[in-house]
Amino acid sequence: MARAFGLDLRERVIAAVEAGLSTRAAARRFSIGISTAGSWYRQWRSTGDLRPGRQGQPSRSKLDAHEGFILDLVATHKDIALHEIAERLAAERGVRAVPSTVWHFLAKRGITYKKRRRTPASNSGPMSSRGGTPGSRGNPISTPSG
Repeated sequence: MARAFGLDLRERVIAAVEAGLSTRAAARRFSIGISTAGSWYRQWRSTGDLRPGRQGQPSRSKLDAHEGFILDLVATHKDIALHEIAERLAAERGVRAVPSTVWHFLAKRGITYKKRRRTPASNSGPMSSRGGTPGSRGNPISTPSG
């Protein structure tokens, strides 16, 4: 997203509107959008402040209020899936969240779950049994000959 317009431009637009210009005419004069001039004027009328608000997404999550509940779920159920956490939030707390929101919530707190491999790789021996010679019944991937 682009930067917000400067405070000096905002003040000039408001001064023009206060001097009797319509918001459309002020927008045309200062080369800004009509809705922009209107929203600046409404903001100034209601609050008396012209400073731009913060841009971007909020740094808080809607799951922050349910932190204890989520962390308790993760602690009691070690292998709970993200979609299961989202389902439990919806069922028990009435909070709708997609699994990616849950993932971002947990990642921000450094909570990850990595599955282990079944067996570590071995350099000294074969990792699977042969099961027999080709054509024998001991090898399940071969077909009997003949």
